[in-house]
Amino acid sequence: MPLPPRWRWKLDRLRESLTGMFCSSQGEGRPRLCPACSTLVGATATRCHECGASMTYSLAAASKTLSGLLPSESPVTYAILGINLLLFVVSLLATMRVAGESGQSISLLGGINGNVLDRMGASRPILVMDGEWWRLVMASFLHGGLLHIGMNTWVLMDVGRQVEEVYGSARYFFLYVVTGAAGFLLSALTGHFSVGASASMMGLIGLMLAITTRRGGAYMQMARSQLIRWVVYIFVIGFMVRGIDNAAHLGGLAAGFGLGKVMADREPADATERKRAYALGWATGLVVAGSFAAMLFHYFQAPPGG
Repeated sequence: MPLPPRWRWKLDRLRESLTGMFCSSQGEGRPRLCPACSTLVGATATRCHECGASMTYSLAAASKTLSGLLPSESPVTYAILGINLLLFVVSLLATMRVAGESGQSISLLGGINGNVLDRMGASRPILVMDGEWWRLVMASFLHGGLLHIGMNTWVLMDVGRQVEEVYGSARYFFLYVVTGAAGFLLSALTGHFSVGASASMMGLIGLMLAITTRRGGAYMQMARSQLIRWVVYIFVIGFMVRGIDNAAHLGGLAAGFGLGKVMADREPADATERKRAYALGWATGLVVAGSFAAMLFHYFQAPPGG
């Protein structure tokens, strides 16, 4: 008696699965999408016929694999938020340990011990930087207290996601790190000990100011006016409240505005631009990873009290 069609279909699928598991398939596989330009490519192709990207390994393929581990929208913004929160928890635990050993109390807002921040990569005055370039990168991921990280997180989730949508994740990561480092370089040159994502936040605001001055229209004019008011408020508060690093804010703002004038305010448009964007993103990632490695080496080498 012949098997019902549904059972025959199930047996055929099972046979195909077993054949694919234990034998090399002789038939044609399914076409794939190029990770760089999303062009449909043949199953046996090793390179995309449209943009030339490798189908087995390329910066684009690696970026696509990595992005699968992060939220589909604004992945870099959420990754930065995660790093900020992780380092804040670590620095808070280290502060609690130091306070417990010395019998001191800590602020309810989570005031982080200055020595802990120094060991974890706070930006120093340039004369005592001792060639530790990685501090210019690490300082953007550290915060001095709960209110500090709370305010910067609010701005990051508001402005950061907008900028990432405009420039694309890879270039946004580059812009975030570079503007933050530029802010802390000016801070170090003016003799400050400083931490916080606000240098990068001001860099993002500088980028948006550059966009609104390049594009016309009533909406852009209104957005530019609002951004200018925010910048004025931030610097006025910086001069009135002790402990705010105006130099880092100014350096980040200037770097962001300058880069915004140079870089196209849109996502990469073709294969060449995508390759450059991925290269910028991965180079930035290597710099950040190197900074973290240098920080860990310094942290475990430096004595807890100095």
